Amino acid sequence: MVFLPNMLTLFNLIFGVISLMYAFENEVILAAVFILLAGVMDVLDGKVARKLNVSSDFGKELDSLADLVSFGVAPAFLVFVLFRTSPISQLQSFMIVASGLIFIMSGAYRLARFNVLNISEFFVGVPITMAGGIVGLAVLAWPGASGWFYVTTLLVLSGLMISKISVPKLFRFR
Repeated sequence: MVFLPNMLTLFNLIFGVISLMYAFENEVILAAVFILLAGVMDVLDGKVARKLNVSSDFGKELDSLADLVSFGVAPAFLVFVLFRTSPISQLQSFMIVASGLIFIMSGAYRLARFNVLNISEFFVGVPITMAGGIVGLAVLAWPGASGWFYVTTLLVLSGLMISKISVPKLFRFR
C-alpha cells in the first residue's frame, strides 16, 4: 500500500493533463472540471499518505510537480483558450498571456517555498491548489466573463500565492 499515495498524486497529474487536452479542444467546461478533479486527488493523496504513515520527500516533490501542471499550467492555459478566438484588443491579449505566465511562475515559486519551509500548522501564501481551483470554479461559474476579469483574477491569485500571509489548513487529517 506504500504506492497508493503516489498513485493518487499521479492521478492528480493525469487529470491536469486531461484538462490541458480538453482546453486545447476548446472544451473549457470539461477542462475546468478536470482541474477540480485533480484537486480531489491532491486532497486524497496527502490524507492517504498520513493515514498509512508513508509520507516521504519523494512524495512531496512528486506532489509539487503534479500541482504545478494541474493548478498552475492547466488553469492559465484554460484562461488563454477562453480568449484565443475572441475579438479582443492586442493589449488584452497580451495581458491574458502575461497574467497566465505570472500565475504559473508564482505557483512554482510558492511550491518551492512550501517544500523548503516545512511548516505543517498553516500555509504561507495561498496554496496553488486553491488558486487553480478558484480559476476552475470561475470558468464554470462565469465562462462568459470578460478577459479583464480573468486577468485580474490571475494576478490577484498570483500575488496571494507568493504573499507571506498565513492561510489555515482546511483539511486536517490525522
